[in-house]
Amino acid sequence: MVTKIKQYNPSVSEVVSDWQVIDASGQVLGRLATQVATLLMGKHKPTYVPHMLSGDFVIVINASEVKVTGLKADKKVYRRHSQYPGNLKEIPYAQMQERHPERIIELAVKGMLPKSKLGRQMLKRLKIYSGAEHPHSAQVLGSERREIREAAAAKKPAAKKPAAKKPAAKKPAAKKPVSNKASESGEK
Repeated sequence: MVTKIKQYNPSVSEVVSDWQVIDASGQVLGRLATQVATLLMGKHKPTYVPHMLSGDFVIVINASEVKVTGLKADKKVYRRHSQYPGNLKEIPYAQMQERHPERIIELAVKGMLPKSKLGRQMLKRLKIYSGAEHPHSAQVLGSERREIREAAAAKKPAAKKPAAKKPAAKKPAAKKPVSNKASESGEK
């Protein structure tokens, strides 16, 4: 016997985005970027659908302390080109680590996200800081409290509300007979 399983397609109101904080100190760049990209896409949730923005907001702290393996610290080069002849910019990993350690993680995560409008929206949800402080503590606290509230609501049964009294139905007003003005004007 073959049974058909109805596919799950959540609405926008059903999707809930949390705030995740990840400490990058001592972590390997590629593995960290994979973890962050998974959270941004929402693949860690059972409600994941690839065509919606169903992932979480991600805060990465201590970006300046991320590591790379092998000889990448010496040989890795970040390249960009403005499409004008002879305008290739090459920045070695060590120089990028000194000046903009946030960009290292941002570029690694960007390469793992979809190359579409949705991928660009996901990347906007990524917040990277080179130090341990970040200005999003209120959002993180709100996400934690929401989880606690939902767990408490699931434990206790919903209280039944007393049935509200319905207002008495108004009696329709008696209809007045329609006078025929045309016949009255003709009689005069």
